[in-house]
Amino acid sequence: MNPSDETKLAVLIDGDNVPGKRVKEMMQEIAKYGNATIKRIYGDWTRPNLAGWKIVLLENAITPIQQYSYTTGKNATDSAMIIDAMDILYSKKVDGFFLVSSDSDFTRLATRLREAGMKVYGMGEKKTPDPFIVACDKFIYIEILQEDSDTDSKADEIAGTKGKPQKKKTFDRITGKVIRLIESTINDTADEDGWAFMGDVGSLLLKKQPNFDPRNFGYQKLTPLINSINKFEIEQRANQRGKSNLIYVRNKED
Repeated sequence: MNPSDETKLAVLIDGDNVPGKRVKEMMQEIAKYGNATIKRIYGDWTRPNLAGWKIVLLENAITPIQQYSYTTGKNATDSAMIIDAMDILYSKKVDGFFLVSSDSDFTRLATRLREAGMKVYGMGEKKTPDPFIVACDKFIYIEILQEDSDTDSKADEIAGTKGKPQKKKTFDRITGKVIRLIESTINDTADEDGWAFMGDVGSLLLKKQPNFDPRNFGYQKLTPLINSINKFEIEQRANQRGKSNLIYVRNKED
């Protein structure tokens, strides 16, 4: 997705449930989806476990919202973040939300925002429960943002491996379930000859599985991911309206 200054986003971060060491990478990722006009992070800043956030808030213009834990066992941070999200929704100042948390307590909030016509992106660690993930339009794992940085820094090393990034243990394995998901999605978007436009395939994959991201498997884009699997054919076609070729894909016949 291309950056869009026209798309205004509210970024709400649950400081209790995401690591502070990846703030720079998180904000760079969010910038791909629009202009973060509201950036807030919630937590009890008197607690030592949030100390890691403090040194990066000013650098990224994130406003810390102090929320004391009045009652043991109750998550006051979640409540404050949900109340602010609804206030922002009714203010009509943004077009979408980035909810940064690994907590399933925000599942209903994501659903409610989407019901109101908002675009909702989620971001959290791989331990995030499925209900929150599927409640978002797209969900991005924080762990792959670090992998992105490592991959970029080794571009020269990667160049000699046919476009495949250096694999790490943190990448997900391409299982039969993943392959079947891609196969069925190609079938759902294909023409009579079985060819599907790669852009349509990518869009439908996200609708089916919001946390589907080629970077989870060690690839920057969908095309090299699919090209690495010996069950698909890829074809480039001339684009009459622009310089870039159009990419199509179809399932290989057994």
